[in-house]
Amino acid sequence: MKTIINIETGEIIERPLNKDELDQQAKDEAEAAKPKVITDPFELARLEAKAAAETKLAALGLTTDDLKALGL
Repeated sequence: MKTIINIETGEIIERPLNKDELDQQAKDEAEAAKPKVITDPFELARLEAKAAAETKLAALGLTTDDLKALGL
């Protein structure tokens, strides 16, 4: 379903997606399902550091949610 909201009148219209919109939705979902290739060395280093930190936290029995709850 597609929701269209007219800001001026506040009218809300919901309608089924047409063929072109369904085709685009399928393409978007297929693209989102593809694995991402990281080529930026800084982004790769950041992700590796994050994974290492999460591994250390797990060894201590903590999660990132635990740290957020502590304000860290």
